[in-house]
Amino acid sequence: MPKPRRESGARADTRPAFARPPGAPAAPVRAAVPRSYDDDDDFDQSPRRSTPRRPTKERPSKSKNSPAPSPADDRDRRRRRSEKAAPESPTKDRAKYSSGSSQDSASHLLSANALAKLNAYNEGENGAILEEGRAVPKQTRHKSHYDDEKGYEVRKHKGKADQGQGRKRRKWFWIVTGILLVALIVIIAVAVVVSKNSSKKSGSGSSETETSSNTGDTPTNQCNSTDVPDSVKGNPYTDSSLWADSTDFNCTYTAETVGGLSIMGLNSTWDDTTQANDNVPALDKAWEYGTMPIRGVNVGGWLSIEPFITPSLFNYPSSANVVDEYTLTQHLGNSATRVIEAHYASFITRQTFEDIRNAGLDHVRIPYPYWLVQTYSGDPYIKGVGWRYLLRSIEYCRQNGLRVNLDLHAVPGSQNGWTHSGRLGSINWINGTDGATNAQRSLDIHDQLSTFFAQPRYKNVVTIYGLVNEPKMLVIAKDSVISWNEKAVALIRGNGLTGPHITFGDGFLALSDWQGEFQDVDDKLILDTHQYQIFNTGQLNLSHAEKIRLACTGWTSLMIGSTNTQTGWGPTLDGEWSQADTDCAPSLNDVGTGSRWAGTLDYSNMPNQGQNVLTPSCPTAPQCDCSPANADPSTYPDHYKAFLKMYAEAQMHSFEQAWGWFYWTWKTEEAVQWSWMLGLKAGILPDKAYSPDFDCSQDIPDFASLGLSEGI
Repeated sequence: MPKPRRESGARADTRPAFARPPGAPAAPVRAAVPRSYDDDDDFDQSPRRSTPRRPTKERPSKSKNSPAPSPADDRDRRRRRSEKAAPESPTKDRAKYSSGSSQDSASHLLSANALAKLNAYNEGENGAILEEGRAVPKQTRHKSHYDDEKGYEVRKHKGKADQGQGRKRRKWFWIVTGILLVALIVIIAVAVVVSKNSSKKSGSGSSETETSSNTGDTPTNQCNSTDVPDSVKGNPYTDSSLWADSTDFNCTYTAETVGGLSIMGLNSTWDDTTQANDNVPALDKAWEYGTMPIRGVNVGGWLSIEPFITPSLFNYPSSANVVDEYTLTQHLGNSATRVIEAHYASFITRQTFEDIRNAGLDHVRIPYPYWLVQTYSGDPYIKGVGWRYLLRSIEYCRQNGLRVNLDLHAVPGSQNGWTHSGRLGSINWINGTDGATNAQRSLDIHDQLSTFFAQPRYKNVVTIYGLVNEPKMLVIAKDSVISWNEKAVALIRGNGLTGPHITFGDGFLALSDWQGEFQDVDDKLILDTHQYQIFNTGQLNLSHAEKIRLACTGWTSLMIGSTNTQTGWGPTLDGEWSQADTDCAPSLNDVGTGSRWAGTLDYSNMPNQGQNVLTPSCPTAPQCDCSPANADPSTYPDHYKAFLKMYAEAQMHSFEQAWGWFYWTWKTEEAVQWSWMLGLKAGILPDKAYSPDFDCSQDIPDFASLGLSEGI
């Protein structure tokens, strides 16, 4: 903002008391500068003498023909002029203490003799303020005059340069400089925003420079709605000004879709040359699946919300009956979009994927629900808002060289009736009155998804594509699920999504039950199994050493057998596992249900959830306590930490004998033994996933003999 012009006005001794010589009173206000002068003229505030001037006689003006004055007369005339006030010539009046360069200092116009007389006069006046004479036009400046002036200043302040006016001027100099710098920064920022807005283009071909970004992971919105059509304003997806977070999103509005799914938020360029680490190929190089094991992690509880992963979202009294995402969104009502998008924006961020890469992992399984694509009558879910976060997470994976396994974690009607399917309770996918309708809806979802991800930008990063997570084939007929799988695969490949391997779930059947089934459908299918010891009471009560031994021997042979088509189905990976050796994590078995470990699992009020376990199942039953497992890991005994790390590494070794693994999960709020991130911090997981300390060729210690209680 321009600095306002200073009004021309009276000149007075405005110096503060500390800057005036001792005994010198403040001078009265002088006559105002005539308005005939430009307001921009910088008239200095010349101090007046404390002694009155002696009156002088008016000299007659000379004509052009008058003889030239003698040097003595000229010198006397100049002396008298220096003593005479002349308000009619203010533009030539300059004070000795005015700031600025030396060319503005009137002292350069005085002779050494005149300065000496003035100094003597001031000494006689006991520090009276000097009023300097007027400048004479075209007078030559001399360096000696400047030196005399500096000498006067030093003498006046007892050997020190002026520390009053000089310091004040320096202070104002820095203040003005600071203001100008701030103004410059603001101008640049405004110019950048204006430049971005003026250069925006509609559609997917938008420039990288239009991307909103911040330096951290705090959700922030830097988009505005100036280029959003009125017809879509207010929509939480298409009106970017309403987004909870715009970090790394392209804010440019576009109505363009692929497969009926918006591309809004994407940038037009990408780079597939990044490696997750030196042990694996860059994204634009082929991954030899089946030869090179997958070492991956899930980002569960994020786009598909689960109570045990984010208990803070379910912190309601039991009377509210908030037990899954269905009841959560119902309970939130009008605030659902705000609350759930805030979770999307903050729980998993750019830093998450950088940390995953730094942990030595190379794949990410991203669970997501169908309502990111579509919702149906009666659904309370927040439609579409999570879609752009899914797309952004894929870009974050790309930037870190991480390959993606897209996992449709919840389908219409619920494929298993568990909380992670969206709605706790009955199964209405394939089964039930609406089973056929929901089966077709699920195919419609895949129709849109496969069309979208068939775009060239995803061919190197989305390398695994899942049909449906954990269909409960103990309830849904096996043949019906296989028939649906066949239709889904044909649809997906028919839409051009030919690159990724497609995973299908084992449905909780024995892996050997899949031998010969679902064959000759596609040459890039993978059987997805999820192996946990804690949901089976017969395995839950094993000792620490026995649990590691089961992972090393039992699961290794299981995975090798499943991968061999002579004894199993074929290519097999483990899409979920954890190092937890109890089921004690709060809400793991659904909100408020208890645990098998402590014998408090009660499903009486939850149909289709499983059998009650009201007898403790730990190795030291009936003395079974969940407190040690749920404690802060800093309090874990050293031998327990050693066990947990070895238990995890044993499972890693086992699953790598097949196609590899995805740990469940990267992040939880509290459940340390279910979080790779928290486990890494606690020292119960290897520093690098590709460099464990233990493998199954090594001896397994007897932890009980080392003093570790089997009750934890």
